[in-house]
Amino acid sequence: MIDIYEAEFRKADLNPLVVFAALLRERSVTRGAAALHLSQGAVSAALGRLRRLFDDDLFTRTRTGVEPTPRAIELARRIEPALGLIHGAVTAQDRFGPATAVRTFTRGMSDGLEAALLPRMLAATAILPGIRLAVRQANRNTVADMLDRGEIDLAIAASPARGADHRSRTLLASGYRWLFNPRLLPLTLPLGLDDYLAHPHLLISYDGRRGVVDDLLEARGLTRRVTASTTHFAGAAVHLRTAPALATLPTHAATVYAAALDLATTDPPLPMPEYAGAALWHTTTTDDPAYG
Repeated sequence: MIDIYEAEFRKADLNPLVVFAALLRERSVTRGAAALHLSQGAVSAALGRLRRLFDDDLFTRTRTGVEPTPRAIELARRIEPALGLIHGAVTAQDRFGPATAVRTFTRGMSDGLEAALLPRMLAATAILPGIRLAVRQANRNTVADMLDRGEIDLAIAASPARGADHRSRTLLASGYRWLFNPRLLPLTLPLGLDDYLAHPHLLISYDGRRGVVDDLLEARGLTRRVTASTTHFAGAAVHLRTAPALATLPTHAATVYAAALDLATTDPPLPMPEYAGAALWHTTTTDDPAYG
């Protein structure tokens, strides 16, 4: 049972909230008006009512359209799922129909997970003409905030940080392998630790300074020679096409890039940790039938 305080609820006209959702999706008053079959004047008037209701500009003009303010992004996380539930209740279509739905799903994940998982997602949605997938770069340290701000609706990350308003489900288990170009670096495998340290390394790291390998080596009183660093797994893999160096990547990413770029992959000569890759979402989407 929901307690609705009618005097307060009457202040909020639900029709401008539909305009709000269209502007958030289209990032343009012109495109939002076209999507809603309204005039630009009607959309602008609805936006004015929303600005007075929430005491915020909500959208600011740019050269290409409009961009949501932080307040608008915060509201979107609660408004869009609510509108979906209301639409389902009013039309008796509270079940998600993938074949007829028109919707964009925004995922947050690293480029390594994108390389491993997006092809499967695209294959699964290839026959669904109204479904669009959008991927934003993210990692275990950023996904929780991105979910809270409404920038993504689902995150996939390695052991992601989470808050009380998040739910998760384990999707995969992974570890680490190293990647190299056998034409530039004709190594005899298996490679011993001394030989491993004798070759130059490409570092993939969020901060560009150190990675999990450096932590493990430091515990043994050892270091490696890093000649370059990048924040992207795909960037390191592409560089190995012309660089006689080693790069340590998550197993799922190393396997994909080795096959795509004709590189070689093998186990590192020191024990590496294993971890779980998990999907993470905000509790506000739990009742959305599209995520059932």
